Amino acid sequence: MKQAQTTLAVDSQGQGLYEVTSDIAAWVAEQGIAEGLLCVFCRHTSASLTIQENADPDVVRDLETFFKKLVPEDPSLYRHTMEGSDDMPAHIKGALTDVSLSIPVSGGRMTLGTWQGIYLFEHRQRPHARKLALHLTGE
Repeated sequence: MKQAQTTLAVDSQGQGLYEVTSDIAAWVAEQGIAEGLLCVFCRHTSASLTIQENADPDVVRDLETFFKKLVPEDPSLYRHTMEGSDDMPAHIKGALTDVSLSIPVSGGRMTLGTWQGIYLFEHRQRPHARKLALHLTGE
């Protein structure tokens, strides 16, 4: 059994979904592991991960709109406000989504569906330097 680990840096420009599929796929291909399991872990509490459709950009826009309505940035709703009006809503959005993904690897490639992409979901308004831990195990 082989293992490989790395950290992928993702610079966000504020709230939104940032596709990281190609960066992760390139790293997986370099590892020489044909069959295995990839874990992608977001090392932050105000950002998260999701696998979503990457063919129609309206999917991403609709997700962003839905989450803004679902978790309003209204400081009167929260006790934790010291880091800005978007911080507690970012933590709630992170709790509602995933911080870790497990993706099977077959033939040296992630076995994502035809229209699936991996996204960093940035929940804060200002730009951030985010870190994703990648861990691949297999043969």
